[in-house]
Amino acid sequence: MVKRAVILTSGGLDSATVLAMAIARGLECYALSFDYGQRHLSELAAAARVAGAFPGTEHKVVGLDLRGIGGSALTDDAIDVPISPTKGIPITYVPARNTVFLSIALGWAEVLEAQEIHVGVNAVDYSGYPDCRPEFIDAFQSLTRVATKAGVEGRPIEIHTPIMAMSKGEIIRAGTALGVDYSLTVSCYQADGDGNACGLCDSCRLRKEGFEDAGVADPTRYQ
Repeated sequence: MVKRAVILTSGGLDSATVLAMAIARGLECYALSFDYGQRHLSELAAAARVAGAFPGTEHKVVGLDLRGIGGSALTDDAIDVPISPTKGIPITYVPARNTVFLSIALGWAEVLEAQEIHVGVNAVDYSGYPDCRPEFIDAFQSLTRVATKAGVEGRPIEIHTPIMAMSKGEIIRAGTALGVDYSLTVSCYQADGDGNACGLCDSCRLRKEGFEDAGVADPTRYQ
């Protein structure tokens, strides 16, 4: 029987690579994105493009209102996106975002009777978010065992983080080998309505450096 997996799909290059990896494993994939009140919706359009590039992949968008609590440059227009590296956890961190996202992914996985959830968190070339660390994933994996019908019945849904220990360059090389079209993706924190990147934010910087390290031409469209 083919295993099913829910893949958190943001529209960025990391999640596009994770989806390609899951497809390559022969999994039946269900891409999940969130309209959570983020600064721009270009990433959702990108997520749809990425999922559409893999025939047979269902793509679902779930609406949330994280603007209701704010606290991040990505959910509060009054807070500027920084254009230079900052110390500590940056203001682009969205409080509890991955906890919320994984919780909904866990619920959908139960409905689908999926065995796995895949998420593109990374602890090497990343912005320092606390919910991108192995400690967080380990804690959430423990939650799956006690918070779900599947877990209580001895069939806990597995959380997979295939790019956790990879550099951005390694991620891009892996995705390129799997045929990922990175021109479909949007990583910028403040992309315009057409998905053109600012080229200045932390996410743009990491993306640029990743393509340079990978020796792959950067297909990003800049403003």
